[in-house]
Amino acid sequence: MRTYGEILADLSAMADEKYRAFNERIVNIPAGSSIGVRTPMLRDYGKRLVRGEGFDLDALLACPDAVFEIRLLKGFAIGAARLPFAQKAEYIDRFVPVIDGWAVCDLFCSSLKEVKKHRAEFLPRIEKYVGQGTEFSQRFGYVMLLGCYMEREYLPAVFELLKGADTQYYYTHMGAAWLIAEVLVKFYDEGIAYLRACPLDARTVNKAIRKARESYRLTPQQKESLRALRR
Repeated sequence: MRTYGEILADLSAMADEKYRAFNERIVNIPAGSSIGVRTPMLRDYGKRLVRGEGFDLDALLACPDAVFEIRLLKGFAIGAARLPFAQKAEYIDRFVPVIDGWAVCDLFCSSLKEVKKHRAEFLPRIEKYVGQGTEFSQRFGYVMLLGCYMEREYLPAVFELLKGADTQYYYTHMGAAWLIAEVLVKFYDEGIAYLRACPLDARTVNKAIRKARESYRLTPQQKESLRALRR
């Protein structure tokens, strides 16, 4: 298992200073709090780390979280680790409190495609994350629903969980709007029925409508009907 210092050295060897400055603005983190490793390179490094001799996921999770790439690396490693799903779900639980921004959240979610094979088993955990009411626990829950639960049978659960959205938080608001927009795109009739009785604030509803209307997957007629539902 690579030590924390060795991991930092490995990442520094992949650094791109121009990318670092650009990416820190995009992901909204303090200047100088990242190394500047491009995401595909970091994801590949995480896979190599996990497969390396003596890898210890607990040791990696114990590393400090101050560096952006280290936080992302932990999420990528959890996603890449070959573990029984129940054990992986425990590591997901441990990592969710580390999430402190949209990029760590969404990239971590993109590494958890295995959840699609365990939707029913994992759904209570999503209910727990949404119920915690924090900005990024809720965003994590909504992005996971968007990525892994876009099936008609899960729409009642999606709509129920959206009731708990604390949209005073910007990234909760955006996550909920993105989720509603995806429902509208994939299940238009059900999405329209939901919007007509949606308990969320006008700002979130209107953002969802705007995002759905930007999709090429809706017809011009559907987009025009959505316009009429703006608040």
